[in-house]
Amino acid sequence: MQRRIFLKTSSLAFLSGYVKPAGRKINVDGKIGPALCLNAYSFNRMLLNGEMSLKELFLFAAQTGFMGVDLTAYYIPGYPEVPEDKILFNIKRMAFRHGLAITGTGVRNDFTLADPEKRAKEINLVKNWIIAATKLGAPYVRVFAGRESPQGHTRDEIKSWVIEAFQECADFASSYGVMVTFQNHNDFIVATEDIIDIMENVNSEWFGLMLDIGSLPSTDPYREIEKLIPYAVTWQVKEHVKTNDGNIPTDFGKLMKIVHEQNYQGFFPLETLGEGDPRKKVQALFKQVTENMI
Repeated sequence: MQRRIFLKTSSLAFLSGYVKPAGRKINVDGKIGPALCLNAYSFNRMLLNGEMSLKELFLFAAQTGFMGVDLTAYYIPGYPEVPEDKILFNIKRMAFRHGLAITGTGVRNDFTLADPEKRAKEINLVKNWIIAATKLGAPYVRVFAGRESPQGHTRDEIKSWVIEAFQECADFASSYGVMVTFQNHNDFIVATEDIIDIMENVNSEWFGLMLDIGSLPSTDPYREIEKLIPYAVTWQVKEHVKTNDGNIPTDFGKLMKIVHEQNYQGFFPLETLGEGDPRKKVQALFKQVTENMI
């Protein structure tokens, strides 16, 4: 009798949808929702000035209900150099002990530099952190396009440098089982059409898009998000989206409806920016997203 009651109540719980842990939902239609993660950049100032340690970051993420942390390499001792293995392994162990995945890492690179030798150094930076990512257990390394527009070079020429660099990094990453993810980030590449052009011209299954919802200036940023979701392997989910008139608060009901309809099931890092207590801001953002998960 008790077993029948348990099975009945368990089935009802499944049909009504539930969140366990808080950062992921299984819907009544059987769809698996995205896995909410904390982007460490939300605590950029505190991590850089020593107000918060990585252990404290992991504890906060676990207590909030996140399933993992997107740990940008800036917060790893020695950056931009890769530290000794012992440091990377200790970070991996700390995350594991808090029940968290290190969902990815990232570097600050620039592939729009006109000097080929300087671009080669930027590519080597990414390659070094691809190897480091394997030691952290991170499945991707996030990269940027760059922000330069050097005189004497056409936009198409500069874009070709970016594509070539992405291709080389992705080919290298494929040997380590790590993805290279391109974040659209209000730099040289902004327009959705240019983002798609890059995604279509880098020929590798180890290359994907980190969809930054706060860097798509448009009359309708949600329409741009819909166009880009097919290329997204991870995200930057922010409190604001950008329109042609400036920043406006993100409509999470609309955003999560798009995510649900497109059946995105991967990591979903949340990032807060600007003034205010980052702990309160992150918790408020987490609440908004979870309340709108379908």
